[in-house]
Amino acid sequence: MRKGLATGHRFVHAFEYLVLALIALATVVAIGQELWQMVQLARVQLADLLLLFIYLEVLAMVSSYMESGQLPVRMPVYIAIVALARYLILDMKSMDNWRVLAITGGTFLLALTVLVIRYGHSRFPYGADPLSPSSPVKD
Repeated sequence: MRKGLATGHRFVHAFEYLVLALIALATVVAIGQELWQMVQLARVQLADLLLLFIYLEVLAMVSSYMESGQLPVRMPVYIAIVALARYLILDMKSMDNWRVLAITGGTFLLALTVLVIRYGHSRFPYGADPLSPSSPVKD
């Protein structure tokens, strides 16, 4: 029974790394496509740079997860903030005032979320992970 559990755990772990590698590869391809499009247009806009930052954050998140086996909660929140900023920049001229307020309000709430997570982590640091005493939980 124990051998079967160990084999299942190794299979899930290997599958996890395969999916992470596919995410990283797809992100690198998307970065290449975005750079190629900028070269073809001979123009770089702020929206392009923000999209590259989103891709960079995805790669950093994959790298962090591969190195530690844990995903910091703040990384997806950072990606969401940059994505909302990019959306606002791209479509601001066609948005009504309420939509602009909703997007900026959402961005503000996400920024507050990061502050709360950071404050909570500094004020109440995590102890060791109960499942693995050698590895602390990341925020």
